[in-house]
Amino acid sequence: MFSERQKLIIPNGSCPVILNTYFCQKVVAKEDSKTAHAVHSWDTPLPRRSIILAQMFRFKSLTNNSPENQVMCGGHTTVGTDWTLRHEQAELGFPARAPLRDSLLDAVESQGVATWSGAGVRVVVQRVYSLRCRCQQADGTDPPGVRVCLLVQDALGLFSEVRSEGAVLKDRELEGKSCRLAGMKVLQKVTRGRMTELFSLIDTMWPPVAPLKAPGHGPAFEEKTHLPPPSFCYILTAHPNLGQIDAIEEDSISKLYQPPIPRFLREILQTDGPCTRCSFYARVIYQRPQVNSLLLEPREVWLVVTDATLQAQGEGLGLPRTVPVCVAPSCVLGQEVRDALSEAASKSFFFRDALRDQGQVVCVGRTVLLLPKPQLGVASGAWELTSPVRLDELDSVTRVNSICSVQGAVVAVDESTACSWPACDLCGGERLERRPEDRGAFSCGDCSRVVTSPLLRRHLQVFLDCPLRPQCTVRVKLLQHSISSLLRFAACEDGSYEVRSVLGKEVGPITCFVRSITTRPACVGLEEVELLSEGGASSAHRWQPQDP
Repeated sequence: MFSERQKLIIPNGSCPVILNTYFCQKVVAKEDSKTAHAVHSWDTPLPRRSIILAQMFRFKSLTNNSPENQVMCGGHTTVGTDWTLRHEQAELGFPARAPLRDSLLDAVESQGVATWSGAGVRVVVQRVYSLRCRCQQADGTDPPGVRVCLLVQDALGLFSEVRSEGAVLKDRELEGKSCRLAGMKVLQKVTRGRMTELFSLIDTMWPPVAPLKAPGHGPAFEEKTHLPPPSFCYILTAHPNLGQIDAIEEDSISKLYQPPIPRFLREILQTDGPCTRCSFYARVIYQRPQVNSLLLEPREVWLVVTDATLQAQGEGLGLPRTVPVCVAPSCVLGQEVRDALSEAASKSFFFRDALRDQGQVVCVGRTVLLLPKPQLGVASGAWELTSPVRLDELDSVTRVNSICSVQGAVVAVDESTACSWPACDLCGGERLERRPEDRGAFSCGDCSRVVTSPLLRRHLQVFLDCPLRPQCTVRVKLLQHSISSLLRFAACEDGSYEVRSVLGKEVGPITCFVRSITTRPACVGLEEVELLSEGGASSAHRWQPQDP
């Protein structure tokens, strides 16, 4: 029932009544004998929870022996728990004899917004990830503005996100394990409409793979009908001193763990849905911009990836051979991943819980990038590339931020942006200063040597006539080696060239990154790039013009 708290208005009543419908069960007015037996099989009343005022307000003067600490509930006398903490118990932050609860909601209701002092809840850790925050870690163990979080599930199926403070979760492998939560505090309660990204992750673990426990203290049962997905989730924080997240060995709740299921890129592209999560292995063949392992400020990065299923597909399937993946600033990259990306080499990664929405793959908050390991359960030969990368040609379905192969004849040159400048012939540095005393030689500001025969760097953009985009203007920013190849037989001795000597020349095939696409007017903005190879050098085929 949504919302789980309902208002009951009693006729002629003085005030409304607030009902907690989390433990309610539906009763059918008219049904046959079989249905009646199934519905009313829970006639045995569930134990009622007795929340005493001494427990809520933590009156230390009241103990188990105090008569004030006994309350009547349904004709049964219930004795409250002794909340007077001994010295050794206070060090742990909770009574040593406090029983573990099975329900997060039960703990939240009994403790309210205060830090849990006597409640320990048994949960299974479904995911471990990092989220950005506005605070600075007090102990300095994590990067500024990053905290480790757990997505946990209790025995009744309720999910909660635990956000750590300090080093509570530092260097601990808790995913898939049963844990005891203690010393938690409720930050907020969120719903699907308020936090879509979180619930898109929860939906990948629903319905449960093991029977859920019924509310109360009864035995576990397996839901026979379709279970509705959770509609709310609590955001918890672990107290720096009282917070405890301890692993429980061989607990039955660990059967609820649902690890991420990797899929091939071809399958993901064929099954598109609104705001769904997906996990996959892929090789990064191009990144933009280059990732700096020392730069921790969040920024958007585009990774162009592919796998064996996209590279081996036949013609006519309508699927691209490469996929652009946007790594949003909210996605936290681990140091190991940042180091691998900063090497400017083609490497494979495991993209866990990426978001697939409106035909685009995005790494957002709660998405984790990992380097593949043997224990992740996928054979390397199933998704790894065994041949050179094949690219799609530029056509009408090419998308922005993708990689394509381009070939065509030069129909125009952008003379307004064309320019040239000298560079060091040893280190390639462009910080050259002229030395009048050395008759026009240069001094390199990078390697500090005298440059007598500098290289000539050029900036050149050309317009191509592409057969697959006949009614479209294709503008390409060329790399240095393509410019040199194009001007190989057109440049004069002083480095200049005649534009008419370039027109009609065939360019390509070259590898290009799609920077922009417009429909009115129809124009495609491209930039020639070099793909990454396993050794860090370019794996792109360099076009060379034919001799005239």
